[in-house]
Amino acid sequence: QVQLVESGGGLVQAGGSLRLSCAASGRTVSSLRMGWFRQAPGKEREYVASIIYSAGRTYYSDSVKDRFTISRDNAKNTMYLQMNSLKPEDTAVYYCAADTNYGGAYDCWGQGTQVTVSS
Repeated sequence: QVQLVESGGGLVQAGGSLRLSCAASGRTVSSLRMGWFRQAPGKEREYVASIIYSAGRTYYSDSVKDRFTISRDNAKNTMYLQMNSLKPEDTAVYYCAADTNYGGAYDCWGQGTQVTVSS
């Protein structure tokens, strides 16, 4: 079973940057589809980005494209989300997730890390 732990959240001013990490344990995740999601207060969880490392593919929501970069370090069994040019509307709890059964659904989730962007 895979366990995911996010870190790297915090408080940053608009225009600043943060890098989130998602450390996986219990299983190598290099072949899995993994993603980042976020949930702002009073809103539904939304998709941010995903990566299929084995295929060299990354995907982004329109709201973060060209500002955020998803990557992974297979040697560390860790996924990252580099967030640049942050906006107040990026404020949310960020979650990492993995599709551990290759079924197309994310079935393993981390506990989340808070990102707050002040204006």
